[in-house]
Amino acid sequence: MKKFAVLFSVLALLVVLAAGTAVKAFAQQVPAKSAAPHFSRVCPVATAGSASCDAILVTPGSSATSMQIKQNTTPAGYGPADLQSAYNLTSASANAGSGETVAIVDAYNDPNAASDLAVYRSTFGLPPCTVSNGCFKQVNQNGSTSGLPKNNASWSQEISLDLDMVSAICPNCHILLVEANSPSFTNLGTAVNTAVKLGANAVSNSYGGSESSGELSYASYYSHPGVAITASAGDSGYGVEVPAAYNTVTAVGGTTLTRASNTRGWSETVWSGTGSGCSAYVSKPSWQTDPDCSRRTVGDIAADADPNTGVAVYDSYAYQGVSGWLVFGGTSVASPIIASVYALAGNAASLNLNGASYIYSHYSGNVYDVTSGSNGSCGGTYLCTGEVGYDGPTGWGTPDGIGAF
Repeated sequence: MKKFAVLFSVLALLVVLAAGTAVKAFAQQVPAKSAAPHFSRVCPVATAGSASCDAILVTPGSSATSMQIKQNTTPAGYGPADLQSAYNLTSASANAGSGETVAIVDAYNDPNAASDLAVYRSTFGLPPCTVSNGCFKQVNQNGSTSGLPKNNASWSQEISLDLDMVSAICPNCHILLVEANSPSFTNLGTAVNTAVKLGANAVSNSYGGSESSGELSYASYYSHPGVAITASAGDSGYGVEVPAAYNTVTAVGGTTLTRASNTRGWSETVWSGTGSGCSAYVSKPSWQTDPDCSRRTVGDIAADADPNTGVAVYDSYAYQGVSGWLVFGGTSVASPIIASVYALAGNAASLNLNGASYIYSHYSGNVYDVTSGSNGSCGGTYLCTGEVGYDGPTGWGTPDGIGAF
């Protein structure tokens, strides 16, 4: 009897194994359902005294269901015409920006920066911006075109994103890429100083690190009266990072930007991932008077940042096997957009601009107010909730032309 019981158990096991194999084979024949959007942060988490880039990649092949872009069959994501339309910049983008230079500060080197920039601009019909025609320049943190930092594929995606956003908003601007030796605030700050020294009218910083008691030691790098300095508010929801917290920069938050049937043709809500809140260490500037922060409040202004409504970017320097036409979100999208709007306005030098003060006195009639959405828990106050007028996640709103800049 024991022999029969053992034999029966063996036969039963074989049946189960065969059934499992059949199920597996069947599953391989059935197409999987469309994957939900999957997003990944491009750069490693910042360590003390350093920053991480604020770019978020939409994993190729995932389905971002709210993506509504049909402009070009090759690159998904919003292109220049979309962004210019959304922020009432079509005329300014076509006619302004000549003689202005927007600097991009990032860490490490992108060896394909110039060639990738050429692909983006030619695909979308933008004028060439090359080293040979004097429009594009790529230097190290000390301003030299030789001895560039070591190559880094993740920061190269951030660089491509930044260069493409400047191109999208201010196609007539010159572009200066300043590459820091590392993402330490000492090196990134040195790169900002170099960008200003080389004549940048606006400098975009699409990166950030956690606040700490030592952050004020880096503040002077981001104070350049007469130059518009922008910084991403962060991609981790309610909370503050530097350099966005410095009161000499324009802190740029993020929105979810979608097409709409209204007069504007677009609508926006607070992107849940954008940073905002009260700085723990930076003093409140005189031009900021909101009631719930005794120190600096983040942010000042905003633009598209939700990866679900992300932007088209071309990057050929593969990171984790991903290259070509990609879609990105994060406040890394928003910071270079706003820096480029400052360049279109061309007022920074004449106003001796230092911080976001001009926006606070000229937002009326010149911004799209973002009045809904939240990026976290703050007791339901304006610090994490979109409201009529000023709120933390989007500041005074998003650009409606260049009048607020």
